[in-house]
Amino acid sequence: MSLLIRGGTVVNADRAFRADVYCENGKIAAVGDNLEAPAGAEVIDAGGQYVMPGGIDPHTHMQLPFMGTVASEDFFTGTAAGLAGGTTMIIDFVIPNPQQPLMEAYRAWREWAEKSCADYSFHVAITWWDDSVHRDMGTLTREHGVNSFKHFMAYKGAIMADDEVLVNSFLRARELGAICTVHAENGELVFRLQQEIFERGITGPEGHPLSRPPEVEGEAANRAIRIAEVLGVPLYVVHTSCRQALEAITRARLEGQRVFGEVLAGHLVIDDSVYRHPDWSFAAAHVMSPPFRSKEHQDALWRGLQAGTLQTTATDHCCFCDPQKRMGIDDFRKIPNGTAGIEDRMSVLWHHGVNTGRLTPSEFVRVTSTNAAQIFNIYPRKGAVAAGSDADLVVWDPQGTRTISAKTHHQNIDFNIFEGMTVKGINSHTVSQGKVVWKDGQLDVEKGAGRYVDRPTFAPFYEALKIKAEVEAPEPVERAKAAE
Repeated sequence: MSLLIRGGTVVNADRAFRADVYCENGKIAAVGDNLEAPAGAEVIDAGGQYVMPGGIDPHTHMQLPFMGTVASEDFFTGTAAGLAGGTTMIIDFVIPNPQQPLMEAYRAWREWAEKSCADYSFHVAITWWDDSVHRDMGTLTREHGVNSFKHFMAYKGAIMADDEVLVNSFLRARELGAICTVHAENGELVFRLQQEIFERGITGPEGHPLSRPPEVEGEAANRAIRIAEVLGVPLYVVHTSCRQALEAITRARLEGQRVFGEVLAGHLVIDDSVYRHPDWSFAAAHVMSPPFRSKEHQDALWRGLQAGTLQTTATDHCCFCDPQKRMGIDDFRKIPNGTAGIEDRMSVLWHHGVNTGRLTPSEFVRVTSTNAAQIFNIYPRKGAVAAGSDADLVVWDPQGTRTISAKTHHQNIDFNIFEGMTVKGINSHTVSQGKVVWKDGQLDVEKGAGRYVDRPTFAPFYEALKIKAEVEAPEPVERAKAAE
């Protein structure tokens, strides 16, 4: 299988340049001028368009069992929707129930994901602790290509990791050369605020953001960062939604700490007025955690993305349809948390980022693909248009437009949080493993074509830290013993 993309402008994270891109057997074979295609090769005319690495969404939840139901999007429909929007790889989450063996949960998620039509990988959540968790973390890193572990600091009574779990897991991750990720919300405060707000008679979706104010996110982000600082482990903060959490990340990075921040496309463009909408279903469709914030937080998040304090963009794609949301019709605490977005992230970010001058095309590539590939150690296999990289590409038409709607999207959900938004800048083609899977509005995907992507650990980096610590360690202080 061979493919030549001719006449476009290649955009990588470091530069943009005119070049043809030739792909063969699922890899990029050459990037250069005036490349020739062999007989029988497919040719795409990319004149006037950009050729960029396919998007990597580092935060999705396909087929997730959660809050008494299961997300409506499975791994086939979800990865297909991603390809329709230019995302060629996801990193999803294995989330064991409390006391469930990690390897049992991992095997279940791997089985569910076999139907994926795009490449995928997994973070694994640590929701409880004992010696078996310690052992299974080692098995996952050494034998199954897992290099990141997730910690929910919220959802008390379910999957919340308290400080003891955080410390044990962070220490084990350091031993293994893995990176820790956190959902930063103070679960104790959220639980208390939910009770108080409900008892005051606020039962609708408007109670959701009231029970999760920015301060509970800021506190948790700072706490996780400081635990990581003391224990010497890199940290990745998912779905940063507010100024307080951003400030904690910024402060740590200025101090030289290895901390990374992720922001969702939705948090950049949707504000908290959605929860006060008179239509209950509309308001409930936006219930996710952390919730959408006021415009001042959106402005701060854009500045963080522009400054490089936030490195990646994601969706937290987790779909629940209206009948599922109605499980919380009389109690906002029971509304399943989650919204969609995998199909729309790239266009929304281009329209509101590049078209407004907030991001350059290379910065767009950086925050939608390359940074995620580098942080999670799959670069340059992913995240680059370069010889030897996987042929996961988008041909991007900066003049193309579409209007986002649940009536036309490919996501398996009955609502779209970007409904009615007209975006300028769309993928005319998506290429996955060297095959054109999206062309001029038509999907051509194969169930099960997606591959599991191993992500090696960062052991050499950790070994360097260990050597540095040993060299700089002070000599023990000799003290005279008190006379008995």
